[in-house]
Amino acid sequence: MGEVKIKVELENFVDRVKAREGALAEDDVRSFETEAMVDTGAVMCLLPRDVVEYLGVEPRSNVIVSLADERKEEMPICDGITWKIGDRSATLPSLIGPPRCEPLIGQIVLEVLDLLVDCPGKRLVPNPDSPIYPSLKLK
Repeated sequence: MGEVKIKVELENFVDRVKAREGALAEDDVRSFETEAMVDTGAVMCLLPRDVVEYLGVEPRSNVIVSLADERKEEMPICDGITWKIGDRSATLPSLIGPPRCEPLIGQIVLEVLDLLVDCPGKRLVPNPDSPIYPSLKLK
């Protein structure tokens, strides 16, 4: 199957709101572009601590995370980071990992943005049933 790594654009949501209100210059909105691995076995998304700090976002609390090897670990989580993949974006909670760790895209990002993994093409694609914008379930 191989790894699927894609470009993501990350942005400080509070900065974006301030820019829309005219309280912050557009050029001062903190953003960061990086490559992230799609991990369909993960629920949450994960960002390195140094990226979260660069974006100016503070942890809101700690959570217990179950890792792939069944270990449980306490990790900080933050709000206020907008994930943009292609032409779709959402502001979602993100786990904060150690500095310089590999960013991960979990199921929540895939579900909210309604993206599917194209393993042979090593990319994410919009759900063919909702090609223009995400379609979400409420049932």
